[in-house]
Amino acid sequence: MIEVIIRAMRLEAEAILGLELVAADGAPLPPFEAGAHIDLHLPNGLIRQYSLCNDPRERHRYRIAVLRDAASRGGSQAVHELLRIGQRLRISALRNLFALDEQAPRSLLLAGGIGITPLLAMAWRLHALSADFALHQCVRSGKLAAFAERLSNAPFAAHTHLHRDDGDAAQKLDLPALLAAEPPGSQLYVCGPNGFMEYVLDSARAQGWAEERLHREYFAAPEAESGGGAFTLRIASSGLELQVPEDRSALEVLEDAGFDIPVSCGQGICGTCLTRVVDGQPEHRDLFLSDEEKARNDQFTPCCSRSRSACLVLDL
Repeated sequence: MIEVIIRAMRLEAEAILGLELVAADGAPLPPFEAGAHIDLHLPNGLIRQYSLCNDPRERHRYRIAVLRDAASRGGSQAVHELLRIGQRLRISALRNLFALDEQAPRSLLLAGGIGITPLLAMAWRLHALSADFALHQCVRSGKLAAFAERLSNAPFAAHTHLHRDDGDAAQKLDLPALLAAEPPGSQLYVCGPNGFMEYVLDSARAQGWAEERLHREYFAAPEAESGGGAFTLRIASSGLELQVPEDRSALEVLEDAGFDIPVSCGQGICGTCLTRVVDGQPEHRDLFLSDEEKARNDQFTPCCSRSRSACLVLDL
């Protein structure tokens, strides 16, 4: 854990609050790679993941930006309402689930709304490498375009493009044409609302882009799947059996039984609650594990995943 102080706060766009965090002891912060995020421990007890959006060469600060979500589960609301300049907070060690391929001949960065945050750090890194890239920021209106002023003044401004739904037709994103113009070795990075991301990924697949060239990071899980039925959890170390009804998660049942399972996002995005499976077949509903990892059926995320088999035996 790292103790930080909020040194500055700035409204980056409508409902998007930017925070500048510095180490409480004045020391340099740990280095980070483009695409990395921190776990921010909020005053109301919640832990939320936010991508770092500043130049990865900077060691004196971390920058994040948080959209106030009307459907907030308490995280973004706490950032906007409870945090103040000078306040001390704790953050986790850095993690990167959205790594940048620095050897790619070209990178195409596509941001929808608040999805600009990790891609902004990528743009800084690619600029530092003198790499070939383009950053496209898509927003519903100009007032929702976070970092628009900073991007227009950035040393890589010529590589950036802003597309507004409320602007004239000439500046709107023509995704099929953009994808078709990319050379074969280009890597695509997309972040933003789930609908935007699926549109981008499906469009790329339709044009023959291989999966290994498509990179994404989710800020929120898609709407939870319904059903799945009840199942049993068996604890390998003790033989204890716990019943998971249809309307409860495996995590809730485990916590009620006294098991201390680390949890952060609660949506299957971050992998914090990942638990080893000894026997049985999980029904994976997370966005953290790769297809290959899911196929092994040796771990699952109890916050959202369920079971295809009648019983899951857990290494607890």
